[in-house]
Amino acid sequence: LFTICSGDEWYPVGSSAVVAHPPQGFYLMCSAGIVHENVKMGSDGESDQASGTSSDEVQSPVRVRMRNNHHRRISNEDINKRLSLPADIRLPEGYLEKFAMNSPPFDKPMSRRLRRASLSEIGFGKLETYIKLDKLGEGTYATVFKGRSKLTDNLVALKEIRLEHEEGAPCTAIREVSLLKDLKHANIVTLHDIIHTDKCLTLVFEYLEKDLKQYMDDCGSIMSVHNVKIFLFQLLRGLAYCHRRKVLHRDLKPQNLLINDKGELKLADFGLARAKSVPTKTYSNEVVTLWYRPPDVLLGSTEYSTPIDMWGVGCIFYEMITGRPLFPGSTVEDELHLIFRILGTPTEMTWPGITTSEEFKTYKFPRYHAEPLVNHAPRYLCFDPMKRVSAEEALRHPYFRSLGEQVQTLADSE
Repeated sequence: LFTICSGDEWYPVGSSAVVAHPPQGFYLMCSAGIVHENVKMGSDGESDQASGTSSDEVQSPVRVRMRNNHHRRISNEDINKRLSLPADIRLPEGYLEKFAMNSPPFDKPMSRRLRRASLSEIGFGKLETYIKLDKLGEGTYATVFKGRSKLTDNLVALKEIRLEHEEGAPCTAIREVSLLKDLKHANIVTLHDIIHTDKCLTLVFEYLEKDLKQYMDDCGSIMSVHNVKIFLFQLLRGLAYCHRRKVLHRDLKPQNLLINDKGELKLADFGLARAKSVPTKTYSNEVVTLWYRPPDVLLGSTEYSTPIDMWGVGCIFYEMITGRPLFPGSTVEDELHLIFRILGTPTEMTWPGITTSEEFKTYKFPRYHAEPLVNHAPRYLCFDPMKRVSAEEALRHPYFRSLGEQVQTLADSE
């Protein structure tokens, strides 16, 4: 998808020459000829039943072996495709023969039970499969480590979530796992594996070198305008994919946007995300980090949809361009004051129904007049949620025309 320029030379994103350059020194450009493949690790992606058996049955090893050998010898590539494994995985010694004994013919679906057993035998779902390296960060519920997979020798991110004896797994972890199992996109972080023990739940993610906040800091808060465009486009692609599947991220901020040395940006940390299709009339208003929280949610609204994420996109867009946060409030009231001071105090014309809001009237905000903002940002930062631009619509904005027409037709895995 991208090539990177250093000086007068261009390299494909897979080139080793790219990695050595510091982030602030490269420029990104769309290239239709280069495609990134998205590794799919969904362990339950196939049919729940095997041919001629229930999901709890395994066909006769003798019969299966005879049927499989009748056609051709099973290769590593066959197993990788059958189990949705990465191409560079190292299979245990003797695994090919054992798989041929127990797997149904390749033109028949695998049962979930056999699929899980096959993945476990390879090494998935086991702590000893991963080598823990450096500690990357720690939060209220989890600690994140840099690690290495013995299966592929690739770096991974190990998110260890502590399990309380009485409370079990935090709801944020359950949400993240349930959503990421179904979200497969080039601009969404890949969940490779899940390891459950008595004391912790470990989520194994693909490893990306830094987040957008660290990237901006490394640039001295002065990003290339073209890089801003590339990162914004990728953010919108990932978000549009989520919104098409009725998933709200609800916690967009630079720290939750990960970037690798190839210039790929991916949405991460779906702990506060919510599937909008879940039957409920209202949601919590204690979502989204304060600086990126829209005014309707700040004023207590619990009935919101995809526009909650688009406000955050506008704030991040501004921050990438200027190098500083747009609304760095310390409290809810301070945050609202900053928003109204820059965008102007809302009126019935700019936000129908706001003057009758009891929460709004309680604060008694002064009459601020709007200040000019960077081009294109206002559509993200509308007071009225229904007037905010959607992710799909934003992707088609003329602002991205210089990236070429082909970026509009990329597959989800590209």
